[in-house]
Amino acid sequence: MPEIRTRFAPSPTGYLHIGGARTALFNYLYARHCGGKFVLRIEDTDRKRSTPEAIDAILRSMEWLQLEWDEGPFYQTERTALYQERIRALLSAGDAYPCVCTPETLDAKRQAALEAKRKPTYDGTCRPAEREAATLPEHVPFTVRFRSPERGATVVDDKVKGRVEFDNTELDDLILARSDGSPTYNFCVVCDDIDMGITHIIRGDDHLSNTPRQMQIYQALGLEPPVFAHVPLILGVDKKRLSKRHGATSVTAYRDMGYFPEALNNYLVRLGWSHGDQEIFDSRELVEKFDIDAVGKSSAVFNPEKLLWLNAHYLKDRPLSRLAGDVAPYLRAKGHAVPDDRPWLEKMVETLRERAKSLVELVDMAHYFLAETVEIDEKAGRKHLVPDTRNLLQEVAVRLGNLADFNGAGIEQVFGDIVAERDIKLGKVAQPVRVALTGSTVSPGIYEVIDVLGRDVTLARLAAGIRYIDAHLDA
Repeated sequence: MPEIRTRFAPSPTGYLHIGGARTALFNYLYARHCGGKFVLRIEDTDRKRSTPEAIDAILRSMEWLQLEWDEGPFYQTERTALYQERIRALLSAGDAYPCVCTPETLDAKRQAALEAKRKPTYDGTCRPAEREAATLPEHVPFTVRFRSPERGATVVDDKVKGRVEFDNTELDDLILARSDGSPTYNFCVVCDDIDMGITHIIRGDDHLSNTPRQMQIYQALGLEPPVFAHVPLILGVDKKRLSKRHGATSVTAYRDMGYFPEALNNYLVRLGWSHGDQEIFDSRELVEKFDIDAVGKSSAVFNPEKLLWLNAHYLKDRPLSRLAGDVAPYLRAKGHAVPDDRPWLEKMVETLRERAKSLVELVDMAHYFLAETVEIDEKAGRKHLVPDTRNLLQEVAVRLGNLADFNGAGIEQVFGDIVAERDIKLGKVAQPVRVALTGSTVSPGIYEVIDVLGRDVTLARLAAGIRYIDAHLDA
């Protein structure tokens, strides 16, 4: 069997879209599953819209998703001479011909066809009657058109869609090169896939209409087309094509929101592919189990809540030492210094991981651990930092200050003793202390919070809580 070779070929006109990321993932997994090669190609022939910034964003997104390519990245702008050589070969064989129809002429014909309710295809004005080597016009601008078959059908045996037939009379003579000599998309991709030995083309089904034209070019060049697999598009919750109106659609946006690449890959692969009822796959399982034959024909709906749930799973399941490292860049992004004390950072992260669904959410929750002081929420302060709780805060502060072993067990003992001696419920003590330490009524367990904050910070905030009570009492 020949080596399986797949490719991902984005146009660098913007960030890597979720749909493009899934296409890249499917190609990567199929190549790895088959022990083949995964090629990255940048289709940058649209020079007006292609930018270095977009290229860099695509490469960084691929690296973040851990989709390692075996060859590339190749750039179409560096391959112009190769395209022109093949165009000359098609012209010599009579499989292509020059067209001197002006844009104005073509536009008039297109309008006339539309008014007559006909398909606005090229009418073959410049098409020679016989297949023969072309004579190129002199001093007249011309495009180069492909001589498409006039009869029969072009059949695509698609690995996802099944057998799809295209009537050749519906396919007009495709422009291979513009009047400035630059080659067009459909021709470039065929040349690239030939030169790069691509055996399987896995892409979105919005490219299916290009496939018969590309197959005809393969045949004119005397080559067998690769295997095609057109996967359904990803839809938003309204069942329309996924776009910005549905929320974040770029890979970098999800990275910046604190998602894990493993979670995004896991979610994307399940948009159209399944393996029984299994929902969660590690990277080894994906390579082992993925097969293009299991990709469905129906479009999948992108559900942000399901992705967030999956991300929360990866956050909770991540080794603590690794999770602490993952948090660091998000701390910096929020203006916090990354603590030098790594054990302390891990302890802080451990207290928050069960409540957080993303790294950004975890860092937002950590604000009271990282700030010098906290701002008391007005509603929480009005309810819990009142004269009746002043003595409780003072007593907690004294006992914690005198605690020989400042750890979780010792802290719990302090609260247990106060509750027993005063014959009150834990919440009567814990909530005022929580508000004084964190500024709100919501946090991890109060013993964990105090253990992470440490003795000095805890005592300072309890003192500030008492001053808060006194200030509002005077008012």
